[in-house]
Amino acid sequence: MKDYIKERTMELGEYIINNKATVREVGKRFNVSKSTVHKDVTERLKEIDYEFYLEVKQVLDFNLSERHIRGGISTRIKFKGQEE
Repeated sequence: MKDYIKERTMELGEYIINNKATVREVGKRFNVSKSTVHKDVTERLKEIDYEFYLEVKQVLDFNLSERHIRGGISTRIKFKGQEE
């Protein structure tokens, strides 16, 4: 694996942990696709630093468990604005 990929992967993981960020937020922040973020933090990070990977995975699992709630809130806000 190339060094710049390792560095990016570690930066993405640190950002996720420090900000409790979603994959989408991280992609926007680092100007990479959601697919790249996901591959970096789920596959590549596991090879680089397994303990760190487990910490990042906890945040990602939490975000996944709340995804339906966030989507519902966003939809409510969207349609509430249209009613006025």
